[in-house]
Amino acid sequence: MSAPQFIHSRDNAQVKDLRRLAQDSGAYRKQGRIWVEGDHLCRAALARGLKPALAVFSESFWPVAPVEYAQAASKIIVVGDALMHHIGGLPSPAPLAFVLDWPAAPALVADAPTVVLDRVQDAGNVGSILRSAAAFGFTQIAAIAGTALLGSPKVLRAGMGAHFGLRLVEGLAADELAALRVPLLVTSSHQGQWLHQASLPWPCAWVLGHEGQGVDAALAARAALALRIAQPGGEESLNVAAAAAICLHASALAAAAPAQA
Repeated sequence: MSAPQFIHSRDNAQVKDLRRLAQDSGAYRKQGRIWVEGDHLCRAALARGLKPALAVFSESFWPVAPVEYAQAASKIIVVGDALMHHIGGLPSPAPLAFVLDWPAAPALVADAPTVVLDRVQDAGNVGSILRSAAAFGFTQIAAIAGTALLGSPKVLRAGMGAHFGLRLVEGLAADELAALRVPLLVTSSHQGQWLHQASLPWPCAWVLGHEGQGVDAALAARAALALRIAQPGGEESLNVAAAAAICLHASALAAAAPAQA
């Protein structure tokens, strides 16, 4: 580990790059790296064995930073507290952040348990769905073009570390899903089998659609099953992230059932 570099100027070129990375949703695609801010996300990255390219500390936190953070990266910069606020995108700035390499887009794994995001646009929904996917044994996210960018700061924060345990494939055309060899399952508010009565295949690929328009009709027509969630309270539909959690949990139970029999 080299000696930390102390920076106090907003005009520093490295500070400008970091600010773009922390606040511009598409900057990670240009820079090939992501900004991970705060104790929870940084700890989650380390727990997955990731090695930060850069660690950034506020000046007040650096002297008391835990050793696992202080020695996590080969390059460290320390910035004034006000400058940390300027760089980060949070109302209450975190005292540390990592910059992690963002790998080139991988190919789809044909037989992986997959969640397909069909133009899901809200960053909070996308991050929440990634959390559910990781929790319930899905290993791959296939994001169709028009979906909120998976490496954007808002999606990363909402994902709460789920990104680090998933294979992330984004910017796909719907036709590219033909590479998957697992059955597609789609959600519907008004038609299809009841989820709680259906026999769910495993592995599978759940397709979750746009918040207002749902799953594209052409994509839905290719699905092996259309399923709906019982809503005895009478609501017209569920938020897509809530529906995802219910559906993915149902799949996890179905996958575990043979082992328990």
